[in-house]
Parts: sequence; C-alpha cells; structure tokens
Amino acid sequence: MKVSIIIAVYKDIVALNLIMEALKTQTYKNFEVIVAEDNDSQEMKNYVASIQGLDVQHTFQEDKGVRKSRSQNNGILKSSGEYLIFLDGDIIPYSTFVGAHVALAQSGKVLAGRRVNLNNDLSLKFRNGSLKPITLEKFYFLLGFKLMFDRNARFEQGIYINPKSFIYRIFLANRKRNTSLIGCNFSCFREDMMAINGFDESYGESSLPDDMDLDWRFRAFGLKLFSCKNVANTFHLYHKKQNNPTSPQQWEKFNKNKKEKKYICEMGLKSHV
Repeated sequence: MKVSIIIAVYKDIVALNLIMEALKTQTYKNFEVIVAEDNDSQEMKNYVASIQGLDVQHTFQEDKGVRKSRSQNNGILKSSGEYLIFLDGDIIPYSTFVGAHVALAQSGKVLAGRRVNLNNDLSLKFRNGSLKPITLEKFYFLLGFKLMFDRNARFEQGIYINPKSFIYRIFLANRKRNTSLIGCNFSCFREDMMAINGFDESYGESSLPDDMDLDWRFRAFGLKLFSCKNVANTFHLYHKKQNNPTSPQQWEKFNKNKKEKKYICEMGLKSHV
C-alpha cells in the first residue's frame, strides 16, 4: 500500500530536516512525502529541491496569516497514496512510524497517535546535531530518563510496542484507550478524507480544524477512531506555546455544525478545484 505523509510546515527548515532524516530510516519504504508549506519561501523551495533519497513533493501558498488547514488540503490534493499520514513540522517520527500506521490501518478506521514532548535540552541536541532521533529512540529509557519526572513530557508515550507482537495482542489490541484525534499524528484512508471534503478552512487561525473538528466529522461519517499510542511513536520538539485562540463565533459555528451533523465541510478540498 502506498502511503502519503503530509507534513504541515512553516519556515522551520531545521526541524523539517530532522523529520526527513527520520523518514530515511523508516522500516516501511512505500511512501511519498508532501511538504505542505503555509508560506511561499524560496528558502523552503531550495531545501526541498536538495532532499535526496526520498520521493518529496512540495505545496505552498501565499502567507496570509495562519492557514494550516488550507495548506494541508493542498497536500491532500497533491498526494497519490491510498493512505494518508499527517504530521506537524515539529514532530519527529520513530523509524517504525510509517510501518506502524500501515500495520494497524483498516477500512472504516482512523488512527489517532500521540507524541512525547521533549524538553528544551533534548530538543537543542536534536537541532544542533549532537543527538540523532534514532539514537534517542533506541536508547529511550537511558537518554530520556529525565522525561519520566516531567508530567508534561508524557514519557510513557515513547515506549514502543510492536503491533505484530504477542505483548500488543494481549495487552493493547483490545484495551479501551483514549481515541481523541490530535492533528500532529493521525492517519486515514485518502478516500475517507475526500468523502468529508478534507479540512474545514472556514475556521481560519483556530486550532479546531485539525483535531476537534476532524474528530467529530470522522465519527459522524461512520468511521471508528482507534488508538495507535505506543505503536506509531513520535518526538515533539520543545517550543514556547503558540496560541491560536478560538473565538466565540468559531465555537458557535463548530457546535452548530455538530448539532446539524454537517460533517461534510463547505470550505474544503472542493473549494480548491
């Protein structure tokens, strides 16, 4: 099965390069990468053109403030894979990441992943090249030891369980887990995303479109959300919190759509055609 990995990016080429290096180590190889840029910078074009060893496509748009949902829709339209995996531009995948999503992919399901929130020290080591993500992955309990004592880090979400293993089948496969969707790590079949018309761009800079809004729309469409925590693992680079506040008007729209079961958004993929 061919996979399209859609990465929402804005200016941070150092972080994107870390993602690309992590994708080169993937155990599953049948995938393309879509760099979905919420900007139109020559620097990003030059960087993407320099990437070797991966099948990489690049979409971009004029910078008119935060329009992440529109850039992600650009990525969907550019994609050619049967299956879509979504990452944010500061999320570094484990080497088993793509294979884990593929192993758990099933018709009628959306996979909801999680992330380990790295501290500033580990993030700086990633960025300056003194620590490779694959090294932290392999020696997680040793090198990530301090994260155990940081509640925000969510250390347990970095513990990898092979989805084909006996441990997974016995302890995780049928366990009731949090299946809420977060936009930085989730996957679905392309046809399902097309059916609900992609991300709803009408919310503007709000953080609603790529988690809470998609969550209820997938469920209303009839899909089941399934956890891939501890299977499709990622590292989240440290940064200061960036707030995209949701206005009362946006919340009103959100609740109205849910009440009326309008899970096919009006301002989505089809608005690009």
